Amino acid sequence: MTKKGQALAVLIVSTIAFTVCFMVWMMFAVIGIPIKKALDLNSTQFGLLMAMPVLTGSLVRVPLGIWTDKFGGRIVFAVLMACTVPAIWLMAYATAYWHYLVIGLFVGLAGGSFSVGTPYVARWFPRNQQGFAMGIFGMGNAGAAVNKFVAPALVVGFGWTMVPQVYAGIMLGTVILFWLFSHSDPEHHAAKQVSFMNQLKSLKDPKVFKYCQYYSIVFGGYVALSLWMVQYYVGEFGLDIRTAALLAACFSLPGGILRAVGGWLSDKYGAHAMTWWVLWVSWVCLFLLSYPQTDLTIATTAGPKTFHIGLNVYMFTILMFTLGVAWAFGKASVFKYISDDYTHNIGAISGIVGLAGGMGGFLLPIMFGALMDLTGMRSSAFMLLYGIVWVSLIWMYWTEVRGSEYLGNKASPSNAQN
Repeated sequence: MTKKGQALAVLIVSTIAFTVCFMVWMMFAVIGIPIKKALDLNSTQFGLLMAMPVLTGSLVRVPLGIWTDKFGGRIVFAVLMACTVPAIWLMAYATAYWHYLVIGLFVGLAGGSFSVGTPYVARWFPRNQQGFAMGIFGMGNAGAAVNKFVAPALVVGFGWTMVPQVYAGIMLGTVILFWLFSHSDPEHHAAKQVSFMNQLKSLKDPKVFKYCQYYSIVFGGYVALSLWMVQYYVGEFGLDIRTAALLAACFSLPGGILRAVGGWLSDKYGAHAMTWWVLWVSWVCLFLLSYPQTDLTIATTAGPKTFHIGLNVYMFTILMFTLGVAWAFGKASVFKYISDDYTHNIGAISGIVGLAGGMGGFLLPIMFGALMDLTGMRSSAFMLLYGIVWVSLIWMYWTEVRGSEYLGNKASPSNAQN
């Protein structure tokens, strides 16, 4: 097989594998609802339950990225997926809250697959196509939406314990498929003399922390809302779990499959311009989503009149769809920054930035639950995200936008002020 054919095979099979990994990683978004009811959990405990897999998937991203640079993506990806199979299967036999938390940590290893697949795929393509290639691979985020189609049907038809059993079988089949059709190229490995500490020296670069901040919202926010939205629809609008999961997929699905479009746009217009507009669209959507359901009574000449202000389920879903599209583009544009600035160290840097995004996905559901318990307002989750977007916009303005000749400047981030 030619190099081009191998590159295409690697891209296809890696994207499939990442989709399955993300589906497993987001498993609690659906099965967490019957578990919450059975264990009588409050919102904070529920947020922690959903966040546990995200914690492990985040913490392992840096070492996995570095191992991918050193040993190659094929072996690291295959071993990682194989390690998750027993934990996924055991989830069906958990009975206590702490059982779910502990097993969730091991299931969460699947979330580290992004830091393996990104450098693995990118190195098979020329630099001017890397944004698009990483965007195609990133479409695996749509596994969050696949989970919302598959898991509710299994829950309703067979009970929630069937979900981890089916998912374990799917993951095992994916490991075999990946190993049969993937390839390895020793030229893609980092030099043998490059140490773990040498690869981490890039942490001294302030640009890395800036990209971590961007990614904490476009990816961390995406993961957190993908986990949170099913129960949000159930609680806020009184929907059943199947309808809630279907509407929640209106956010998760574009947030995954349109990442490839974001990669293409980032290749064409530059990571800076794409990320800037993504943050502004996010700011507008989150501002509207933050407003709680409100009854306003005013005094008129005809006596007091009450008006209801709030989003109905249709406007809410449209805004969530728009936010999902924006974050799909943003996830791709942030990694375009990385492929532009760190060509020979993509694995380590993508692991660090992925860690930041994943930690956002871990902390945010817990904070969502705590805010809901504290304020009683479900929309407080969007208020929190709105504040985080403000931080990113201000940071980007002071470090990049002021140094651009015009807003749509294609200048690479390496030329921006930091």
